[in-house]
Amino acid sequence: MSTQPHITISNLTMAYGDLVIQQDLNFTVNRGDVFIIMGGSGCGKSTLLNHMIGLNRPKKGDVLYNGQSFWHASEQQRTKIMQRTGVLYQSGALFSSLTLSENIALPMAEFTSLSKSEIADLASYKLALVGLAGFEEYYPSEISGGMQKRAGLARAMALDPEILFFDEPSAGLDPVSARLLDDLILNLRDALGTTIVVVTHELASIFAIGTNSVFLDAVSKTMLATGNPNTLLAESKDATIIQFLTRGVGHAEAA
Repeated sequence: MSTQPHITISNLTMAYGDLVIQQDLNFTVNRGDVFIIMGGSGCGKSTLLNHMIGLNRPKKGDVLYNGQSFWHASEQQRTKIMQRTGVLYQSGALFSSLTLSENIALPMAEFTSLSKSEIADLASYKLALVGLAGFEEYYPSEISGGMQKRAGLARAMALDPEILFFDEPSAGLDPVSARLLDDLILNLRDALGTTIVVVTHELASIFAIGTNSVFLDAVSKTMLATGNPNTLLAESKDATIIQFLTRGVGHAEAA
């Protein structure tokens, strides 16, 4: 696994007004990581994701992409950085009035100079990558929840991003669909060399796909650890981390 930094979180403090959510966050997402943002309810996992993708400005600190400051960059530079990323939200966030092909075509029509036929071909290719070949003309309401997540992933990949962000990708999925989505995430990382950042509290996913992680604590309002989740389970002496990673059982066999 590469140790080349892809995203660096530097002295980051997140707050809403005077209410501090997390403070003094320092960690690195390396190129090719499947990086897990984890912690108990209310610790700020999705808020951290929003800071990383430019939706929330930090109270203090910075986010660096390939060593370049995001929050001290110009608006134009920030837009360029974000065009190299893709986001899959919990709901899939597909437009219900558009077919799957049209949903995936939207970012390409907006940000590239490709012809309509080229965009249609690429949309079909992205759907095929996530196992949805032949579903181009289906509407989101006509497919299952697991298929909607995969279609959302195809759209997140529309601009060939270097980095993919997932916010609770397994939310609302049955265990089989969730495992298939985990497999797909790993396959895309291996085939395309994409760096992947995942917000999740699903232990099965954390241990199956995570190569690196940060653990956020709602009580101390800071990170308690960073590293491979399996290593944290085996070696951490922190009771909060152990309780989370073993669902309260307190020993590694729970995983």
